[in-house]
Amino acid sequence: MDSLLRNSRIKLSQGILFWREIGEGPSIVFLHGAWNDSSQWVPVMEMLSRDFHCFAPDFLGFGESEFPNVHYSIDLQVECLAELLHALKQEKVCLVGHSLGGWVAASYALKYPEQIYSLVLLAPEGVEIEGQKKRWQRMQRILKRSPLVFQLLRLLRPITKMFGLNEQIEQDWHFHQVMLQYPTACQMLFQRQHPEIQAELLQERLDLLTTPVLILQGGKDTQESLNMSRAYAQYIPHAESKMIAHAGDDLSESCAGVVAGDIRDFIRGENQ
Repeated sequence: MDSLLRNSRIKLSQGILFWREIGEGPSIVFLHGAWNDSSQWVPVMEMLSRDFHCFAPDFLGFGESEFPNVHYSIDLQVECLAELLHALKQEKVCLVGHSLGGWVAASYALKYPEQIYSLVLLAPEGVEIEGQKKRWQRMQRILKRSPLVFQLLRLLRPITKMFGLNEQIEQDWHFHQVMLQYPTACQMLFQRQHPEIQAELLQERLDLLTTPVLILQGGKDTQESLNMSRAYAQYIPHAESKMIAHAGDDLSESCAGVVAGDIRDFIRGENQ
C-alpha cells in the first residue's frame, strides 16, 4: 500500500517548525532552496517512500514554519535542524539539500558529522566564487528597486530594446517579485553584513568532510550555480559529481525521477 504524506509541527526554542514526512526505512532529510519551501521535495519523497523514511522541514522563516523576529543565519538554521532531529529521535540521516538547503546541509555535516551517513547537494550555495561580492550587490539593488522603476523601464521597451536590455529587465523584475515572497532568504543571502556572510562560507572547511557526498547540478542552470557546484566538487576530494544536462534550477521538480533514482543509487552504493 502506498504511504501517505503527513504534515506535522513542533515548538522549538526559536519557534514553531513545520515538516512533511512519508515512508519507512533509513532516514533522509530534505532541505529546500532559498526561493521555495519543503513542498519542492514532495515528488522526490513520494518516489523514495517505499525504501526510506523521508522528512522535509520548512526552515524557520519559510513556508508554514513560524516567522519569529530573530536574526536569521546559516548557523541558526543548522541549530534548528539539530533540535528537530533530536526531538524526532533521528540519530543518523542522509541530508539532501538544494541551493540554500545545500549550504545548510554541508554546514550541518561539518558540525555534526557523526549524525550524517550521506550528503546529497543539488546546486548548493555557500562557497565563494569569482564575482561573488558583485553578485550580492546586484541582488541587493534589485530588491531595493522600486516597482515604479520597473514599470517605467517596461514602458520604455522600444528604447531599452535598442540597447538589448529588455531580457535583463524582465529577469530582474521576475526575480524582484520572487524575492518579495521570501524575505528570510533575502536576509540570509544578501541583507546581512558582508563579513558575517563571509564567515559562514565553506570553501576553507569542505576538505574536512568525511561523509560520502554526491553533487547534482542542472546543466541549464545559471553560470553562478554551475561555478559553485564545481567549487564544491573541487574542495571535497572524495565527492561524486553528476551533471543533468537538460535540467535548469528546479532539479527536484522538473527531474524528480532522475533525482530520486540518483539518491537511491548513491545511498545503496555507499552501503554495499
